[in-house]
Amino acid sequence: MQGHTRPGDVLADRYRLTDLLTESEGGRFWRAFDSVLQRDVAVHIIACDDERAPMLRAAARTSATVLDRRMLRVLDIDEADERCFVVNEWGSGTSLDILLADVGPLSPTVAAWIIAEVADTLALAHDAQVAHGRLVPENVLIDTDGAVRLIGFAVDAALHGLPAGRISTDIADLVGLLYAAMTGKWAGVSRSAVHPAPSSHGHVLRPRQVRAGIPRTLDSLCDHVLNHGGETEVTAAMLADSLSDFLGPSAAAAEAWLARIEHAKRGEGTVVLPPLPDPPPREAEPPAAETGGAHQGEVSDVPDGAEAADEAATEDALATQAGMPIFHEDTDEVEWLRHHTEKPAPPPAFDPPPERPLFAPDPEDGEPVRRPRSAPVTHGAGGGGFWPWESTGTGVGTGSGVLPAYVDEDEEDGRPAPGTSMLRLAGIIAACLLVLVACVIAFNLGRGKTPLGTTKEDTTQGPSKSPSSSGTPSATSITGVTARDFDPQSGNGENPQEAALAVDGDAGTAWTTLRYIQQFGPAGLKTGVGLVLDLGASHDVSEVDLTTVGSPTSVSIYVSPTNPANLDGLKVSGSIVVTGTKGTVSFDQPVTGRYVVVWLTKLPAVPGGGFQGGIAEAVVKGE
Repeated sequence: MQGHTRPGDVLADRYRLTDLLTESEGGRFWRAFDSVLQRDVAVHIIACDDERAPMLRAAARTSATVLDRRMLRVLDIDEADERCFVVNEWGSGTSLDILLADVGPLSPTVAAWIIAEVADTLALAHDAQVAHGRLVPENVLIDTDGAVRLIGFAVDAALHGLPAGRISTDIADLVGLLYAAMTGKWAGVSRSAVHPAPSSHGHVLRPRQVRAGIPRTLDSLCDHVLNHGGETEVTAAMLADSLSDFLGPSAAAAEAWLARIEHAKRGEGTVVLPPLPDPPPREAEPPAAETGGAHQGEVSDVPDGAEAADEAATEDALATQAGMPIFHEDTDEVEWLRHHTEKPAPPPAFDPPPERPLFAPDPEDGEPVRRPRSAPVTHGAGGGGFWPWESTGTGVGTGSGVLPAYVDEDEEDGRPAPGTSMLRLAGIIAACLLVLVACVIAFNLGRGKTPLGTTKEDTTQGPSKSPSSSGTPSATSITGVTARDFDPQSGNGENPQEAALAVDGDAGTAWTTLRYIQQFGPAGLKTGVGLVLDLGASHDVSEVDLTTVGSPTSVSIYVSPTNPANLDGLKVSGSIVVTGTKGTVSFDQPVTGRYVVVWLTKLPAVPGGGFQGGIAEAVVKGE
């Protein structure tokens, strides 16, 4: 872009450019200073010969018709030096994406209050048939007073080349903002720098599956709009009423929390802590009883404001401590079971076990529990060795230093050790059982039977037939099938000249859809497109084999006795998400009909942006 592209350049002898905020394919968003009114403004600039310039001018005029305190208003529109620019009111604060990156996901109450404010503004704009067009976290501002402001209403979408009047996109993005505020993940339709929400089988996960503690009311609201938005019409006014009912009297507390957090982040006030005295030396440390607290009558040098600030900080710290959520099924309220803030006292020390000599006398009879084994004197090879322990068991003697062997009194009395008899009995029983089993096996084999006593099967007969071999015959491919394109939601046709390629028996040729900027669904241009296969006569259809173009592709199958003009009154016979290039839709029960509708509800993404799919081959099987 030539001219006025550097900080310091002046537009129309009035607006001095200061900071370049964003840039999108030649369109630039600047912070500037209005030298006439002496204030900061926001300026969107684009070349006059750019194809988006008329859209930008029209969007500015449309946005100016909506008056709301939460909108950053359009102040001026002009052209200078072959540049078209739109001047907006400037707002000081923190955008929602930066707030989520700094403090993490917000509490459900604060998130609901922010989105309720945005929904009120959207309801007013939608009544005038004006849409924001790109409602992403970057365009939601929390100003220095804790109020919610909307950036680039209709103008930002035009700067990105998006069409005007996308009210359905605003609804999906509005609920995506609620999802992002509670989980830190973006689930809206428009592109955002916030990390995308996790998904499974083409649907985003519910907020309660991403983060614990989300109330069921907000969780069901997000799931209904984001995953089932096409079932019922949802408006911004309906969402604003639902969020207001959820907030109730807690709306004021949420607004106060935002104002307090933003005030702390701005650093408008500097808290000066009182100086701490030097710690005393360890050798001169006074007893705990003397230093446990301030003496009565002693005046503290900490200001009252600092003590209040410390108490507030302590409360905030306790509110963010980790804990276990407690969910109430009836009221949808969430409480937290916090962990202990004070360390528990250490357990008492164990008493040392009393020492007992090896030959301590028994307390009842005074006799030692264990005595040396009596053994005769033995002579070594040299004839000089002897056993030093006498049979008296006193343990007195001298000699070779061989250690005595100790035994229990029961063994000395001739009684066996406990458990010996049971082991011997178990061994005898096991041996008897083995002998009995061997005898039975030998007896059965001697009678010409199997070891278990059953009669041997006659192997001279042929193999038996499985029950399945006499069942109903398997489904076969139906021939003579013709195809036509099926686009009931626009009527303009979906490459009708290629429809016959889907049933020509050649997987190298295919019928393809048009390329769409948005995915099919409630926020897209359509909910789907497809083909109608004419079987020539009524058949009992049991399955459809598909070869798709691209992956993944979501497909639903309908069977109709008459040639359908739309999907009204038709029932889904089967559906599949083809993750490769081939897939089979099998029905639970055969469905009778002549016409089979192959309906594509999700298309794969293609290089260069957009979504496009197709059917390379469709084979209908039945009787």
